[in-house]
Amino acid sequence: MLKKTTLFPFALSLCLAGLSASFPQAALAAAMPTNAPAQTGKQRLIVLTDVGADPDDTESLVRLMLYSNEIDIEGLIATTSVWMKGTVNPQSVREVIGAYGQVRGNLLLHDKDYPPTNDLLSLVRQGLPVYGMAGVGEGKDSPGSDRIIQVLQEKDARPVWVTAWGGTNTLAQALYKIKHTMSEAEAARLIAKLRVHTISDQDDTGTWIRTNFPSLFYIVSPGDYGASTWIAINSVIPGIDNTTISNKWLADNIQQGHGPLGAIYPDVGYGMEGDTPSFLSLIPNGLNEPEHPDRGGWGGRYELYKPQPYADAAGNMPGGVPYVPETRPIWTNASDDYAPPEKGEYNRAIHFGTKTFSGNKVSLWRWRDDFQNDFAARMTWTTKPFNEANHPPVVRLDVPEVLTVKSGQGFALSAKGTSDPDGDSLTYLWFQYPEAGTLKTVMKMSAEDIQSVWVEGANVTRPETTEFIVRVTDKGTPPLTRYKRVTVKIQP
Repeated sequence: MLKKTTLFPFALSLCLAGLSASFPQAALAAAMPTNAPAQTGKQRLIVLTDVGADPDDTESLVRLMLYSNEIDIEGLIATTSVWMKGTVNPQSVREVIGAYGQVRGNLLLHDKDYPPTNDLLSLVRQGLPVYGMAGVGEGKDSPGSDRIIQVLQEKDARPVWVTAWGGTNTLAQALYKIKHTMSEAEAARLIAKLRVHTISDQDDTGTWIRTNFPSLFYIVSPGDYGASTWIAINSVIPGIDNTTISNKWLADNIQQGHGPLGAIYPDVGYGMEGDTPSFLSLIPNGLNEPEHPDRGGWGGRYELYKPQPYADAAGNMPGGVPYVPETRPIWTNASDDYAPPEKGEYNRAIHFGTKTFSGNKVSLWRWRDDFQNDFAARMTWTTKPFNEANHPPVVRLDVPEVLTVKSGQGFALSAKGTSDPDGDSLTYLWFQYPEAGTLKTVMKMSAEDIQSVWVEGANVTRPETTEFIVRVTDKGTPPLTRYKRVTVKIQP
């Protein structure tokens, strides 16, 4: 949940008596994120939501229901935040699931993996109806914090993503209990499975978590919301077409004439779906690499470093949450340079654009039309049979996903074998993503909008890597896009 409103000053302590600062060094090494193979291709997800404080949490829950076939949802936990300090609303989560239940039968016509409604209802929990650190410590367990621990203890090697759309005190309590009731080795094992993505710090427990659990994988844009990456989902960007985030687009494509799930999607209050970026990168689309935020994806791109403070003159973050300097590197805002492609009326159908945008928000909004169209198509799935709706193309590579070439050596890239389940015509766009590799030189290629392209070699004096992405879009309504990456290793 997010708000742009008057900031309410307050200060709460970030520490509880008796909590130690960190694990011993040996335990920290054991707790570093691993890349254990997943048992399925789906990511595991627990959502913390201050639903009811702002319409955007309900909006994000509606979208999440449409991707419940692609993500293994393991918990939906109602929490507090700086914007709603003494109330939790699990009934609001159940209301969205109820609307999903009315359309699940039609969704199954498009994908058999949509989970039963009762399975989702069984995952709803709540944290304590208290603010921030008041909910962390001895005797502060809740059904929500217990659920986090339960999921981590399951015999499943996959990481567990916890996305926080509001405050994080329920997660903080789970970590407190793990640290104080389990052996050092077991605590390190469970924490190593955690992946946290929070929509800024919406209570005073986020910095406490990052300080006391320095090995924890943590994505966040701390401080001023305006400087965040996530806010690009609803930012009106001068110089581009912002139609797909307009109120009219939402009414036409989501809310009206799209069944009970669309009807429950509320009008925008402060900003459209500010929480959604926390799970966009978990959707399997050929682009997203959740374990590698620096490679970029629908939820933005993030790099591992210790950021400078983003606080007001009083030293507070939005809502009056006290700013505490970061004590270690976190996954946070990273800048992209991006020239939106342009469509040609004649000759080349699509080509590289001529106007370049830069900044951390670019790393998210560059994909915005693609994921908004995907959302619209899935909402259509709730009311239409398979043959009256659009489905994304299936992208295939006719080259290895990792290529090794010598300095100056050219190479071919091909997506031969790509198809579309609806028989739609396809548009291809190959492009280099310099920010996702070490080579910053832009390499020349043949016409970028054909299925197979030739790339001229780059001269290097040390080993370098770069990534090329093929973006394949069908001509259905709405047009849907999928991707594939090719990592090129260039040896001197």
